[in-house]
Amino acid sequence: MAATITVTGLRKNYGTLAAVDGIDFEVRENEIFGMVGPNGAGKTTTIECLEGLRAPDGGRVSVLGFDPRRDERELRERIGVQLQQSALPDDLRVWEALDLFASFYRKPADGKPLLETLGLAEKRKTAFAKLSGGQKQRLFIAMALVNDPELVFLDELTTGLDPHARRAMWDLVRGIRDRGKTVFLTTHYMEEAEALCDRVLVIDRGRIVALDTPGNLVCGLGKETRVVFTVDEAFDPGFLAALDGVTKVDKDGPRTVVTGSGERLVVLVVNALDARGVRFGDLRTEKPDLEDVFLAVTK
Repeated sequence: MAATITVTGLRKNYGTLAAVDGIDFEVRENEIFGMVGPNGAGKTTTIECLEGLRAPDGGRVSVLGFDPRRDERELRERIGVQLQQSALPDDLRVWEALDLFASFYRKPADGKPLLETLGLAEKRKTAFAKLSGGQKQRLFIAMALVNDPELVFLDELTTGLDPHARRAMWDLVRGIRDRGKTVFLTTHYMEEAEALCDRVLVIDRGRIVALDTPGNLVCGLGKETRVVFTVDEAFDPGFLAALDGVTKVDKDGPRTVVTGSGERLVVLVVNALDARGVRFGDLRTEKPDLEDVFLAVTK
């Protein structure tokens, strides 16, 4: 699969601080590529170098075959950008904002189908100030797509949205990819990166500390499964430590956590509790996820 973005030895310094410290990666055509990292890790600086908003101090960046700084005008026609922080005049109506941004491009897309796709058709005459948080984000996506770009940058798209609006945004992002676009996504939500991204890059202190599919990153962590349950009565869970695959048993009030490995771990725990007549509730398993990876590889 062809590379949409190629980054080689990218560096950016602010005084003595190396915000981005010689990183290399590629983004493939028609994938959702995620970048995550702690605050100050270098995410925004990296994405701004890719968008041509910031000049790197070293290395090479190629986006759709263009140098973002040297070929800025040509690249602008072929990428869409949703910034981490955006705002519009309160009185500007939805259709006016879209028409304004469409006028910046040589070959803009038809705004009406775009508003239909993004669920804003009924809000086309609504002033920006009257839109909900989710509707504003949809408008910013529409503005990022108004030039029918090949590559879309989405920076902290769902920050501040409620869970329903966030899930709706996830569907929109998948829809963008399904229409043949490539998506470069930054987020603070590990659940979001795990649900959406084909591959995830983890950056910390300006350096890449992990890059792979979410599934491979989690498998590579090698963490164990946790079996969690509650018991109303007082009991000593020490006998569970003798079960095959169990490495640790913790009890905090009514909550007990059994940590271990093996496909039969849950069955063994349940059978052992049943054999002793222990009445338990709220039993669930907690498997490692991308958040566990993030916490393990970042400082």
